[in-house]
Amino acid sequence: MGRRNKKGRKLHGILLLDKPAGGSSNKVLQRVKRLYDAQKAGHTGTLDPLATGMLPICFGEATKLSGYLLDADKGYQTTLTLGVTTNSADADGDVLQTRAVPDSLDRAAFEAVCAHFVGEQSQIPPMVSAIKIDGKPLYKLAREGLEIERKPRHVVISQLDVLDFDGLQATLSVRCSKGTYIRSLVSDIGERIGCGAHVAKLRRVFVSPFEALPMWNESQIEAADDADALILPMDVGLKHLSHCVLSAEQCTHFYQGRQISGDFADSHAPVIGEDCRVYDAQSAFLGIATFVGGNLAAPKRVLQLD
Repeated sequence: MGRRNKKGRKLHGILLLDKPAGGSSNKVLQRVKRLYDAQKAGHTGTLDPLATGMLPICFGEATKLSGYLLDADKGYQTTLTLGVTTNSADADGDVLQTRAVPDSLDRAAFEAVCAHFVGEQSQIPPMVSAIKIDGKPLYKLAREGLEIERKPRHVVISQLDVLDFDGLQATLSVRCSKGTYIRSLVSDIGERIGCGAHVAKLRRVFVSPFEALPMWNESQIEAADDADALILPMDVGLKHLSHCVLSAEQCTHFYQGRQISGDFADSHAPVIGEDCRVYDAQSAFLGIATFVGGNLAAPKRVLQLD
């Protein structure tokens, strides 16, 4: 039996979606995929149903490059409520405990508490998360009323600013490394104060290196005269990598999975194990290669655009 043709268009690139509140990242992905009638799409860095903000959508061959976005720094703006803890550490959960906020907690004292959470640290992921234990996501175990011991994760909070504080609620701006849970950060802040806390609102304002680029919501995509023009080139998030330009012969070697030796245009010498972007002489992006020594690189991600 012959292979079935895949439904949809062959579309390649990255869309910076402004995710709405109230739906899972996957449900939003499927809606956007249908809007574009795309054959293949995936998202990078799941957002909670409560959360809004930047959710990069990778179409087509860009899905091969999504791992580079998963490793990137993220920026969030979150509003927390003090004195109330929930079983999900956010406003979607059931209330577990209510405690009084200390009368002595003013903005200066709150900022001093937050300052303790800047830098490298270990963080315990919340039970309501997608981390899998023996193949089962933690959030499914949490729904069964189970509490499982979670291994701490090494994360980095590089910036934490208090934007607003009224004694019961506060708004924070956070820049953090991959794997950071804002719900865990908020819970830890609440426990350090002694009254507990949960996330009331959460918005991801950027995924590095897209800080300066606009996001698009579903209504804007539907209303756009040319929705394809909102899609960014596949290599837009890879400018931190060095690059090389291949001759026609070396392009053939690259697509055959053979080692290549190209024009490494960056000033620094290639480092073994370092990745680089690969282009042909017409500046078409072909994929990613890894330096293996002797001015040679081996194909790592080969894009098939035909």
